[in-house]
Amino acid sequence: MSYYFNKILKDRSFNEAIELVTAELKKEGFGVLTQISIDETLKNKIGVDFKKYTILGACNPRAAYKALQSEDKIGLFLPCNVIVEAHENGDIEVSAVDPIASMSSVKNEALGSIASEIQQKLKKVIANL
Repeated sequence: MSYYFNKILKDRSFNEAIELVTAELKKEGFGVLTQISIDETLKNKIGVDFKKYTILGACNPRAAYKALQSEDKIGLFLPCNVIVEAHENGDIEVSAVDPIASMSSVKNEALGSIASEIQQKLKKVIANL
């Protein structure tokens, strides 16, 4: 089972890709709570160069609330991460975590429908890029 789904974007800049992903997430009821520039962090903390790589911490508040009501430690899996990364050939890859895969270790049936709902929303975000 894959733990993510993705799409390669051609003819988009890195920043355009982040803006596009953020807009598509919003259409599906997500907000971006965190934005972590891994390449900048690695450069600043350990002095290494790394490709452009940003993690967007996306949250659908209604689904998060339902999940937290069902399982109070599910916050360990929140928010849903979406990554935007630049490849050497100029392509931009966008990947989203599969919430069904990430929550499969939690033995709580109530989370199944929530994870399925979020999976469909994230798949739609990726498909619409």
